Amino acid sequence: MIELYSSDTPNGKKISIMLEEIGYEYKVIKLDLSKGDQFKPEFKKISPFSKIPAIVDTTNNQKPVFESGAILIYLAEKSGKFYDKKNKSIIDQWLMAQMGIVGPFVGQYHYFYRFNKGLSEIGEKRYFEITKSIYKVLDERLANNKFLAGENYSIADIATWPWIARHHWHDIGLKKYTNLCNWYQMLSERPAIIKGYKFMDESSEIPKP
Repeated sequence: MIELYSSDTPNGKKISIMLEEIGYEYKVIKLDLSKGDQFKPEFKKISPFSKIPAIVDTTNNQKPVFESGAILIYLAEKSGKFYDKKNKSIIDQWLMAQMGIVGPFVGQYHYFYRFNKGLSEIGEKRYFEITKSIYKVLDERLANNKFLAGENYSIADIATWPWIARHHWHDIGLKKYTNLCNWYQMLSERPAIIKGYKFMDESSEIPKP
């Protein structure tokens, strides 16, 4: 059993999708970020930086793992899925690009444009342009590759897809990026992604391009 400490965010969805993909039994422990659940001492023992998601593997001596990229690697190695050893270097690069570029910069765009619109014109413009450049880079990558790390679906795709699933927040126009849009739509039809997307709200629907 995997205990998943999470909230309904792109980073949270990465792990629920992965758990659905590998078919592991898991239990969701919901954290209300608006109430500061992430700062409670019992959670900080699992995730020192008070960030979601985090997991506890009850089949492995209550082993805790924090940071979504590290969790994806842990689950991939444990299950033997979506982390091809022959292609590990490429998968790692695109996974780290999500962790270091896609998530942080798109997350800042959400902060300024979605949640605090009007607070900082500079912030909105800066992160809009960066988010648009991220769409362009991903689109170019997918022009000659079925998936981000090549011809096989991997944890790099699982990590990145939930951030593009908020394309309706971005006002960039996913359909303008044909390769990225096709990849997004293809993944949106995977049963595990559909189920993992709904891990906290069964009524939620994946946004269409």
